[in-house]
Amino acid sequence: MRTTTIVLTGPESSGKTTLTTQLASHFNAEWIPEFARAYIDNLDRPYLENDLLKIAEGQLRQENEMVNKTGGLVFLDTSLEVIKIWSDYKYGQCHPWILEQLNIKKHDLYLLCHPDIPWQSDPQRESPNDRNKIFKLYHQELTQQNTNFVEVSGLNEQRLQIAIHHVQSLIHPQAHAYHA
Repeated sequence: MRTTTIVLTGPESSGKTTLTTQLASHFNAEWIPEFARAYIDNLDRPYLENDLLKIAEGQLRQENEMVNKTGGLVFLDTSLEVIKIWSDYKYGQCHPWILEQLNIKKHDLYLLCHPDIPWQSDPQRESPNDRNKIFKLYHQELTQQNTNFVEVSGLNEQRLQIAIHHVQSLIHPQAHAYHA
């Protein structure tokens, strides 16, 4: 059985993790956490630019392991585009390996989460005032990479229902086709 991968992406504190777990539960599917969180939690220092490559490698390894052991639907709480955008934003450049992998690794659907929910402080979050600016970078990146993406916005149940609709449209396109 072919694995369908759906990435939840967007700026910090835009509801990616919450929505990922909700969707996985709704669809009784697997989900992959954001590798960066565990990696940074285990550092005894602030992360550095070269850590982003290690984070990207870990994220991709996690994705590949899950996809290889699971058939069906898998939700990803972020993917390599997050690391690319953050690297460009914070350091003005991105490691060539990450760029190469982005050109190779495509997912079936990207749900781009609007930062229209309240900011939640977290020791790993850095840019509470730049979320809209960074959202535009995500939109631009996903467009340039020619990915299949949709924007998800709204609060709580509304956001979840919009996301469910888009996932259903992907996995059951005939049921969601317009009939004249």
